[in-house]
Amino acid sequence: MPTIIAFDVNETLLDLRALDPEFERLFGSAALRGQWFAQMLQLSFVGGLVDDYVDFSSAQHAAMLMLAERHGVALGEDDAAAMVLRMSSLPAHPEVPAALRALRDTGLTAVALVNSVESVGEAQLTNAGIRDCFDRVISADSVKRLKPAREPYQAVADAYGVSIADVRLVAAHSWDVTGALAAGCRAAFVARPGMVLSPLGRRPDIVGPDIAAVVDRIIAIDAGEQRP
Repeated sequence: MPTIIAFDVNETLLDLRALDPEFERLFGSAALRGQWFAQMLQLSFVGGLVDDYVDFSSAQHAAMLMLAERHGVALGEDDAAAMVLRMSSLPAHPEVPAALRALRDTGLTAVALVNSVESVGEAQLTNAGIRDCFDRVISADSVKRLKPAREPYQAVADAYGVSIADVRLVAAHSWDVTGALAAGCRAAFVARPGMVLSPLGRRPDIVGPDIAAVVDRIIAIDAGEQRP
């Protein structure tokens, strides 16, 4: 059963709504943040499909420029770069710190599994005040394959010398959960507002509305099974 709990970071732990005022300033609508994030994911995933790796920061920068062109907004390189930089200083969702510290008191090991480059992942957790809750930050950039490809999940197992079945992925993204399950991990889905699971394929055994609820189930199921 899982002994390593791997957390996605963006949206799962950190609140991207903090970017909304800047999208309002640049584009006149905070609603375009979702389009930007989706475009960034598309660029990243296409890079993986065609074997032309695109790191997450580069994808975020390019997606800003594409969004501006699509909506007829004059956006400079500096504005795009500034938005990428803001990704390093997002706040945690309110329930996250206490929930992660409760998990830290169990025999389970928490890691952050990020598509961001490692330096960004470290900065995100540090600036959000939750770096101490994680044993380490593992970046998909280290294997040059972004989630939901198998390699990042396997990298977590390899880092601790355990089977992939000993890893549980926690994410608010259906595609991340799908990738983890396909790789052989367990998974937990954080059903934040607007986030839904795919009706296709396997489903995770833990689903909760926020990190507090999900961690409670992980402690009951995974930590419970570690006790003598």
